[in-house]
Amino acid sequence: MARKAAMSGWVDQLQGLGSYTFTASRAESETGRSFVAVQTALRRLKEQRKIVSPRRGFYVVVPPEYRVTGSPPASWFIDELMRHLEQPYYVGLLSAAAIHGASHQQPMSFQVVTSQPTREMRAGKVTIQFSMNSKVERMPTTEIQTETGTMRVATPETTAFDLVRYQAAAGHLDNIATVLAELAERIDARALVGIAHLVKLPDVQRLGYLLDAVGEANVAAPLAEWLKARNPRAIPLLPGQPAHAGTDERWHVRPNAELEIDL
Repeated sequence: MARKAAMSGWVDQLQGLGSYTFTASRAESETGRSFVAVQTALRRLKEQRKIVSPRRGFYVVVPPEYRVTGSPPASWFIDELMRHLEQPYYVGLLSAAAIHGASHQQPMSFQVVTSQPTREMRAGKVTIQFSMNSKVERMPTTEIQTETGTMRVATPETTAFDLVRYQAAAGHLDNIATVLAELAERIDARALVGIAHLVKLPDVQRLGYLLDAVGEANVAAPLAEWLKARNPRAIPLLPGQPAHAGTDERWHVRPNAELEIDL
């Protein structure tokens, strides 16, 4: 019982200091216990739902008010988790859109963009879903205060481009259009142009088309001027699907899906 109390007390001490994450190696170092003893104690704490491990070797303290869900919100530990993985990141897609006020379509998982393929993680009932972008460190982000520190979040402009780039993660086109309609008031039209060179032309075309479709042609206007000088080829609105309709002259997009915006 003493061993269990020692590890449990150490975890309680961490929480008392406002720290909610730790690694197995840190637990060994700071408690002076062996690898086997630490693993045994951590397994017991997991069974008691006092800690959870979204990734091998990385642990999150679960306060009593989150024992039912098995984990505090991902925002409490995402920054430390990504530091542990040594991967650049930002909170993106529907999770970023919700942070910026476009919360009509609540994401089912916490969505993160990072630099390499990363498998989905679970912590209790919290799911973290990853999308990959090799230019993650060049995309504009903002630092947001969380309950336990800070986290990097895509700007509204980065979020808008990611929604059309990662359509499967963002939901069907209707969902993306609905989110863009809510997000548009936060988008800086010039900032949108400023990062257009970091994404593929089809992403620019589809985003511009959708902004027009939701009544935000003014927001999209500078982007249309930027695109005009690049002589883009015509593309379907929905990737990988046939398009039989005529081509939109401003964005060179061929509509192949009906849009229904849920506001």
